[in-house]
Amino acid sequence: VRVGQTPRTLLPLPLPLPFDCTIGQMKPSPFLRNCWYVAAWSHEVGSDTLFDRTGRCVEVPGQASVPEKLCVRAWPMVERHNWLWIWMGDAALADPALIPDAFSLDHPDWTFVSDYLHYQAPYLLICDNLLDFSHLSCVHANTLGGSTDIAESRPQVTTSARSVRVQRFIPNTEPSLAQRQHHGFTGKVDRTFVYDFIAPALMLLDTRSETVGDPNGARLRMHNCQALTPETETTTRYFFSQAHQTGLSEPQDRKRIHTALLAAFAEDQHIIQAQFRTMQASPDAEAMMPIAADLALTQFRRMMSQLIDTESTAGQPMVRVEKARA
Repeated sequence: VRVGQTPRTLLPLPLPLPFDCTIGQMKPSPFLRNCWYVAAWSHEVGSDTLFDRTGRCVEVPGQASVPEKLCVRAWPMVERHNWLWIWMGDAALADPALIPDAFSLDHPDWTFVSDYLHYQAPYLLICDNLLDFSHLSCVHANTLGGSTDIAESRPQVTTSARSVRVQRFIPNTEPSLAQRQHHGFTGKVDRTFVYDFIAPALMLLDTRSETVGDPNGARLRMHNCQALTPETETTTRYFFSQAHQTGLSEPQDRKRIHTALLAAFAEDQHIIQAQFRTMQASPDAEAMMPIAADLALTQFRRMMSQLIDTESTAGQPMVRVEKARA
């Protein structure tokens, strides 16, 4: 792996690429560690000093010999689906088979656009937002939403040991502005949202829209991958993509989809960061009261608390960085 020049902080360890730290005093962690996190898009890795998988330096630019003591701590990493995945817990438990199937990021039948946001907010607040699509009706009224029908529909929520599945069907509703502008929708549509929200914070979303009563009318299927990686207890790295089936693949189409996606996600970011600032300004305020629309996020938070508690009770290593070697 070649080390790039952009430092990264995860869980919250300050790490250059690849990731490097020294172990400090042990303490409990508010994060789940025995799981795969997205550390970067594959294309983000630069070319500089070269380390092998054990963390030993094997090449230094402009230097014939490499000092034996030049090394970094090695973290289990896998490159898959155009993402670099990192395991921040017990290396003996790092099974690549546990990496979620973000298939649309490297499948020949799918074309995707991607990007990254840096949030000044805890990752769980962003999870809350993604687990309740009723917000599309108000926050995204002029981008991804289109109708109050989304907020008024009741999702079906099911849980497993490490994920929550949310299914929402909105029949005979108005198309979103993005669907009208970029995908040829004019009349009423049936919209379906099905997604798995997987611990620690990965969403795999399948969306479908079809013109009502017209088998030859506009139809659209998209697959969306969103990965939240905690940077610190109050900041988050947010990786996302939007994929469509190959055919809608002209550069101008991809640019329009990317622009529309960024506009919508900027709406989320503005509100979530404002929410967190309000919470910081009122640390003694009572806990938020859940409502019916919060079913999925309530179950996901309960699941994450149980996973973190189980991990801590099992005595898995929790680390804090004293300093990092560049």
